[in-house]
Amino acid sequence: MNLFDKYNTAAPRYTSYPTVPYWDETTFSTAVALERLQQQLETENTLSLYIHLPFCERLCTFCGCHKYITKRHEVEQPYIEALLKEWHLYLELLPAKPVLKELHLGGGTPTFFSPSSLEQLLTEITNTVQIDAAAELGFEGHPHSTSAQHLRILRGFGFSRVSFGVQDYNPHIQQAINRQQTFNEVAKVSFMARELGYKSVSHDLVYGLPFQCENDIIDSIEKTTILRPDRISLYSYAHVPWVKGTGQRGFKTSDLPEGAQKRKLYEIARELLLENDYVEIGMDHFALRTDDLFRDSVTGQLHRNFMGYTTAKAAVQLGLGVSAIGNSTAAFMQNTKDLKTYYKLLESNTLPVVKGHLLSSEDLCIQQHILNLMCQLQTTWTDELFRYIDFQTLKSSLRTFIADGLLELTETGIQVLEAGRPFLRSICLAFDLRLQRKWPDTKLFSSAV
Repeated sequence: MNLFDKYNTAAPRYTSYPTVPYWDETTFSTAVALERLQQQLETENTLSLYIHLPFCERLCTFCGCHKYITKRHEVEQPYIEALLKEWHLYLELLPAKPVLKELHLGGGTPTFFSPSSLEQLLTEITNTVQIDAAAELGFEGHPHSTSAQHLRILRGFGFSRVSFGVQDYNPHIQQAINRQQTFNEVAKVSFMARELGYKSVSHDLVYGLPFQCENDIIDSIEKTTILRPDRISLYSYAHVPWVKGTGQRGFKTSDLPEGAQKRKLYEIARELLLENDYVEIGMDHFALRTDDLFRDSVTGQLHRNFMGYTTAKAAVQLGLGVSAIGNSTAAFMQNTKDLKTYYKLLESNTLPVVKGHLLSSEDLCIQQHILNLMCQLQTTWTDELFRYIDFQTLKSSLRTFIADGLLELTETGIQVLEAGRPFLRSICLAFDLRLQRKWPDTKLFSSAV
């Protein structure tokens, strides 16, 4: 059996620990979570803010994000007003004017919203915070809907990073996933962003898409390197129709490359990116040496949260908008996914938090080890670890990775070797006590490799 078949088990992407399906909602209290958030901000008054803008004009059938499909742009104003209401409810709870270290607009399609709507939202947000001199402000842009005016207005608010969803350049694949944009359209918005002073332009690519073959991935990478984005996210397509329903059934499962065939697509892309001076960062990410993501990966400052890899680490992350997730050091909170419920709760001056998790001391310890592995490809044993994990059991779980040349075990910790990078999610499973105690009997996660 080859290694990709051996370790191709379903596993979380570990943008958090515990992962959302293993949150303990029976002990969760919004009041306690908010109290922990306030305590954290009293110690360090820094904030990361994620704003979820859920509307899209078309359904991309590869997408697993929470979204609402509509061409009715009159939905913009009520949603902006609801976001600002939610924001002011949080401001009433915060001990002082927060220092903003990170702001990210995600979706959905943030550029579904008009430049004037985004301007209204951001004027109110930025007027009520202190913006850190090194703050990272970024947004996700669709090449079709991102205009020069979008880019100019956001740049004026201090946005310096933009991520464009490309996925693949083959028209047949684009038709299958209902996501069409030409190379020239991507080039146009990328060059506009650079001309306006965005210091980090990122392109998102996906491997494992329907009908995708080796020539497709080669063509997409070659076109990408011509445009030379500062960062590249090379994601594995997660086929999870049991989670997202019919939105991911625009093609047959038999149309998807699987197993070793799928992994070959990644290896081809990786080799081409390395040949073009990109450096592999953590899992699924690449960056030029001039980008902050590379700098922080070298200095050990790289961080990972619900937004993925980031160069900004704040004491608290707040999530605004339908389905958004926030966290302090010791609690997770998630908003309702239902838009009507979101509006109704805010109309009654109630934060739209409907679920969450209060982290235990065990959770915090394991969370740090998984963060170390995902960001630095290593972790070190401390006395704290032995309080929660049976070291002998852990060594037994890791033995197969060591035997296959994927890990190196030392007296004080483990180091993921270069050959082990593709299996990072599977390695983290060995630390995931909550999943081990209650292994899912239904499909929850996508394949790890």
